[in-house]
Amino acid sequence: MSMESPQEISVGTLLFIAQRAFEEEIAAELYEQGFQFTMAQGRLAARIAQQGSRLTDLADAAGITKQSAAYLLKELKSSGLVQSQPDPQDARAQRVLLTDRGHAAQQAARGIERGIEHRWSQLIGAADFAQLKRILESLRPHLDRHQPGAD
Repeated sequence: MSMESPQEISVGTLLFIAQRAFEEEIAAELYEQGFQFTMAQGRLAARIAQQGSRLTDLADAAGITKQSAAYLLKELKSSGLVQSQPDPQDARAQRVLLTDRGHAAQQAARGIERGIEHRWSQLIGAADFAQLKRILESLRPHLDRHQPGAD
């Protein structure tokens, strides 16, 4: 265990700790609801757009190789969470879509997220939590190259 003082912990590390706790809680609660997948599979599935996504776009957004994304998607298909269909804009490509079960898992995850945010808001105070969220939202256009509408 590290013995760093709060001033020595980078904001990146603090954000990572919060993100990891967020993901672990979502995965644990989804598991209890009968949705079984690995953290890596969940991270990839969370990036699937409502209208579907191409494998290459998912791999890029997740920061993994196309081969790794294909493997994870194969596992998600086996779990009945995603399906593939031809891309209407490119006959050579496939679009990955959530199945009804995948949509149910995604909706459940969104509910869990709201619960986590509510609890964290109570832990640090509603005003501080709202300010934290506003600050992070103001950084997003400068950092998130996968944000809808980003160049």
